[in-house]
Amino acid sequence: MPKWLIVAGCALVIVGVLLHFFPNLFSWFGRLPGDIRIESERSRVYFPITSMIILSVVLSVVLSLFRR
Repeated sequence: MPKWLIVAGCALVIVGVLLHFFPNLFSWFGRLPGDIRIESERSRVYFPITSMIILSVVLSVVLSLFRR
């Protein structure tokens, strides 16, 4: 279990560095059809439904490849 936590932490650091130096790398994320975005003067509500479904499918495929 600790090895997976270290790997997950390193992956989060790498994603954070990529987002810091390349902010447009994931500019498509959250702007897909099916993502709900409601903005008013005082608040913003955001539900990235389609983006989360795509992310879930990609992570499922990647994790199934690592299990084999």
